Amino acid sequence: MLIGEHQHTFDDKGRISLPAKFRKELGSTVVIAPGIDNCLFVFTVKEWNSFANRLSMNDNASMLRTDNRNFNRLIIGRAVETSVDSIGRILVPEHLREHAGLTVATTIIGVMNRLEIWNADVWSAYRTEFGKKTDVIAEKLASAGVI
Repeated sequence: MLIGEHQHTFDDKGRISLPAKFRKELGSTVVIAPGIDNCLFVFTVKEWNSFANRLSMNDNASMLRTDNRNFNRLIIGRAVETSVDSIGRILVPEHLREHAGLTVATTIIGVMNRLEIWNADVWSAYRTEFGKKTDVIAEKLASAGVI
């Protein structure tokens, strides 16, 4: 299980060190994909395969639906598989760093089955904004039967 919040920085080659506590669970290869809300998603290969399959095959006509095709193109089509080097770093391609507005300072958060990489300032603002609404969000989740 991937949980927690960690501050990291990109080096001048576009590499970032994964939090040490996550490295064993992530393995030697990860998939980085454009995330939602201006972040990047980082999955193990197994979790990525499960996620991508759910996106692309939620019914027999998914390929015929415009929203499905467009979402798959933006998420699956722009994803990259990359190796974790011997000291726990991954190379994040420029197109993905640009997608999330990543420069140097980042926040990496564990969200159960994936990591999210955020621009540190964007994450701080997002966390502050939605932190004020946790009671409303919890109420909606409870009403939907989630919690």
